[in-house]
Amino acid sequence: MMQPPPDGEPQRLSPAESRARTLAFFRALGADARLPASAERPDAYSALVRALLSSAAVSASPSPRVSCILTVSPAATNGYNTLHGGAVAAVAEAVGMACARAAAGDKEMFLGELSTAYLAAARLDSEVDVEAQILRKGRSVVVTTIEFRLKDTEALLHISSHLLHHACGKPMNDPVVYGHCVLFTVPELYCV
Repeated sequence: MMQPPPDGEPQRLSPAESRARTLAFFRALGADARLPASAERPDAYSALVRALLSSAAVSASPSPRVSCILTVSPAATNGYNTLHGGAVAAVAEAVGMACARAAAGDKEMFLGELSTAYLAAARLDSEVDVEAQILRKGRSVVVTTIEFRLKDTEALLHISSHLLHHACGKPMNDPVVYGHCVLFTVPELYCV
């Protein structure tokens, strides 16, 4: 056990002490615990996100909208008992992808960019309306926006923007190595 530093002096740790404290921190979080068998399934992530959502609906207009309700459960909260930012991003990705697929069909797509503005917090047990809509649909990209609003007050909590690229099914070139970076070049990323 380390001795506490004298008052006013910063504590200096040796590399071995620093490693030991870091490992103890991760073990206290349960980082070395075994995951349940359900977490090993290929669709575990999708099931986790779907479990947060209810009442999904898709509009039948030319520019589709996807709406659902997210109930803030203890499993999706942070230390402040508000909706965790990672849960917001995961739901935004899933609902935005559903909206893009409703507009573009079953084309293969991949996420190019997801940005989220966290404006206010949703408390435990509150209901949040999540709505995605198409901002732009082109030959090579689909852009969606996803809004998170409190169901009772309609206050805007989070807003996400989602840029999806259509995949062309063409393989990537061999990787190019620059120093410590590995780059994959995709000469025909956009479909023509």
